[in-house]
Amino acid sequence: MRILITGGAGFIGSNLVHLLVSRGHTVLNIDKLTYAGNRSSLRDLNGNPNHEFLQADICDASAIQAAFSNFQPDAVMHLAAESHVDRSIDGPMEFIQTNIVGTVTLLQAAREYISAFNFPLSAFRFLHVSTDEVYGSLGDTGLFTESTPYAPHSPYSASKASSDHLVRAWHDTYGLPVLITNCSNNYGPFQFPEKLIPVVILKALRGEAIPVYGKGENIRDWLYVEDHAEALIAVLEKGQIGQTYNIGGNNEMRNIELVQLLCRILDEKVESGKLKAEMRKSSSFADQIAFVTDRPGHDLRYAIDASKIKNEIGWEPKQDHESGFRKTVKWYLDNESWWKEILSGDYRLERLGKS
Repeated sequence: MRILITGGAGFIGSNLVHLLVSRGHTVLNIDKLTYAGNRSSLRDLNGNPNHEFLQADICDASAIQAAFSNFQPDAVMHLAAESHVDRSIDGPMEFIQTNIVGTVTLLQAAREYISAFNFPLSAFRFLHVSTDEVYGSLGDTGLFTESTPYAPHSPYSASKASSDHLVRAWHDTYGLPVLITNCSNNYGPFQFPEKLIPVVILKALRGEAIPVYGKGENIRDWLYVEDHAEALIAVLEKGQIGQTYNIGGNNEMRNIELVQLLCRILDEKVESGKLKAEMRKSSSFADQIAFVTDRPGHDLRYAIDASKIKNEIGWEPKQDHESGFRKTVKWYLDNESWWKEILSGDYRLERLGKS
């Protein structure tokens, strides 16, 4: 297929682009290259005839319309978004602009493209990639399903909830052939080091305090990014138009348990000689854990029921409660130049979202 991807220089997007190109699809990768967009994550695709990169803002209607006309995609996979909850607390308006206005701009461009080129609706797909945070917070039991009512608590999740509703409205009102996915917390290669897992790994390696919000009791379902990319392709190819699919890792864990697991994996690297002993300041990296003031409005628990995508499409995650984290630690250790280049800029692993 010819697939227009937004946000393809970001964390999930770059992993998805690599997988699509490896499977023979032709990709137009549109990314604004904000702080989280990184061309270095796509360096190995330079010169590949199946990958074209366009730096553009999804809120720029003329640029997006031109991209549709010139590339003539069979499908859109919309991942571009401001995504860090802490940043949304400090600066919500960027989230409203990109996540809401940008999504509407894409929806309108897709409608106009289908009309202008007499593209058959049955042959087109618009896949909108969203988050489980739109559902709010769970108690000690229960799982998010595709019919769970929306109850977002942060500017980020509220902006994503709005974009989900707009995508459904364009389907119901205009007949646009859409699909929506809501995923749990992603982790893995190329994740910008403001999120929990890269923060833990890099703080540990730098001998700095590893921050854990509150008491570390918040629970998340962790999804390895390459598993997520495979799920997105499966939904695009096999999903039923107008439907929502929850994508989870079947991998619930308290934040403190996750941080302790990452420290243990790093300890093993020292003890096996794969990591220099002097990088560890004491007998365990876990000694660097420091509990800090909790995030405002921090949801207690997210957990996804991914049975629909398993039963209808046949997808389920390959990584378990430990294998994906081991892959991730190894990737950050093997790709020091990638994250050191980021940390040489404006972002230095400082905490955001305290306002």
